[in-house]
Formats: sequence, C-alpha cells, structure tokens
Amino acid sequence: MNLSLNTNLAEGYTSNSQIARLVTENWVLNNSYCPSCGGLHLNEFENNRPVADFYCRKCNEEFELKSKSGKLTSTIADGAYSSMIERINSENNPNFFFLTYTKKWTVSDFLIIPKQFFTPEIIIQRPPLAETARRAGWIGCNIDISKVSDTGKVFLVKNEKIMDSEIVKDTFNKTLFLREKTKDSKGWILDVMNCVDQIQSDTFTLDEVYQFETQLKLKYPNNNFIKDKIRQQLQILRDKGIIEFSRRGIYRKVKCEQA
Repeated sequence: MNLSLNTNLAEGYTSNSQIARLVTENWVLNNSYCPSCGGLHLNEFENNRPVADFYCRKCNEEFELKSKSGKLTSTIADGAYSSMIERINSENNPNFFFLTYTKKWTVSDFLIIPKQFFTPEIIIQRPPLAETARRAGWIGCNIDISKVSDTGKVFLVKNEKIMDSEIVKDTFNKTLFLREKTKDSKGWILDVMNCVDQIQSDTFTLDEVYQFETQLKLKYPNNNFIKDKIRQQLQILRDKGIIEFSRRGIYRKVKCEQA
C-alpha cells in the first residue's frame, strides 16, 4: 500500500473538491482491498451512481468514500439529509470509507465504518440554506462518527501506519452478526456497546454499566426492564468476542489490535 496520492491526475483541474475526489478515488482503486473478504482489488461503479462508489466482485460488499484534508474529526460533511436517512434505512446501504490526507498529499487515516453501524442518530441535520442561497431551503447533514462504537471504526491506515490486513478483516467481520438483527435488537446492542466505550477502564463491572440505566430509559421509556436488557446485550457481546467475562459481575474489553 502506497500512501502517496497521485496529484498528476489533477492537471487541468481548478476545483479543489474535484481534485480531491479524483486523486482519493484513484488511490482507493489502486491501494485498497476489500476489508470483508480480503479481495485484493475494489472496482469502481459508474460515475454519479447515487448509492456507492466501489464494490467488491468477490463478496459484493459496496463502499462509499468520504475524504477530507487535515486530521480525522468527529463530524464529516455529507450531502442532503433526507437522502442520507433514506439510504441508511434501505437494504442496500453501503459501508463508508473515510480518508484523510496531509498537505503533502499523503494518506494519514483510512478507515471503514461498516454499514450496520449507521443509524439515523449519527446523521446530524444542518440548518436549511438561507433564502438568498442558490439552493435556498436545501438541508444538508453531517455524519457524527463520535457516536459510533470504537468496534465499528476499522482502520486500514491509522496515523500514517498501515494496519495488518488480516486484523482488518477479522475486525470488520466480527460485527456482521448485527446485520441479522431486527432494528430494535440492533439498537440495543449498539447502545450498550457505546455505554461500554464510555467506561475508561478495560476491565469493568456490571454495576458500572447499570449507571447508564437512566440514559437508556430516556431512549426506551416504555421498557421497564432496562437492567435485564443490559445483561442480555452484554451476553451477546461476550458470545461474539467483543467483551470477555472474567468472573461474576466483572467483564473485560477485548483489546483492539488496531489501537
């Protein structure tokens, strides 16, 4: 994997956004692999396809690319809010690649967030454009990746360091079980995963997770068995190897080898 972007492709272009899209898409085509099956090459969809940018012929996973100059931040600008919500609620929503690059046109971070981690909660609606704007009333959105569990952020490149492809594939596939869950079941699992992420220590107690009971009750006001649901999700996360059970009431986060 070569972390340098080919800026020679941008000759004749004046728009910064066009240049960035051209060179970053070219980089993905020539350097990325499929994080799901390990296929050595991705393929590009036809131009202006509204759903995704790339796909893997081997496993049929689809990917959309978002790129920006500078450091990886918690929010990434996207397009129309309504279109984004419609896409992530559809059956063929893509996985998302996020790529950041330096002023020297080298890749600094390249990660994928699997599509099962995309929920309406991480899509932040922006204010409508002013009446004086060319697209008056248009409503865009931001993707808030700070609301995505750490387990859902799979780095292929992190801080200009290339990650082991086998670790990438194992990490990506560890959470595929979420795609088989109902919307409600998946929501509970993701919520408890985020609660666990907020606990600073790698080892934590059941009582520490219970401290999020009030927060979860606000989201699920009709559920009178929040603690039971917490224990249920912890058992699922344990069975899937995302956390480990140490002893009664004590759990441990499975250390991410990408950290």
